[in-house]
Amino acid sequence: MANPTPDEVRSFIAAGLRCDHLDVEGDGQHFFATIVSPEFEGLARVRRHQRVYVALGDRMREQIHALSMKTLTPAEYAVEHAADASSARHHP
Repeated sequence: MANPTPDEVRSFIAAGLRCDHLDVEGDGQHFFATIVSPEFEGLARVRRHQRVYVALGDRMREQIHALSMKTLTPAEYAVEHAADASSARHHP
């Protein structure tokens, strides 16, 4: 079975989880994903990650060697994005 691309991992996640923002980087075995979903509201980090694992199903065991995740609600993402934009304006 061929190693998945970041775009394929993105598609796998998006097929099983409603995402407002989804970015995946990786080398075919190790991936990092930033996932923003309203489904994360009220969930602890472990439960959020479990929700992503459910979306990936057997692919997590069979195709993806490692997945690091940053899981955020839309409100958390907005705050983080605003902080990043503010920092960029103050550091030319």
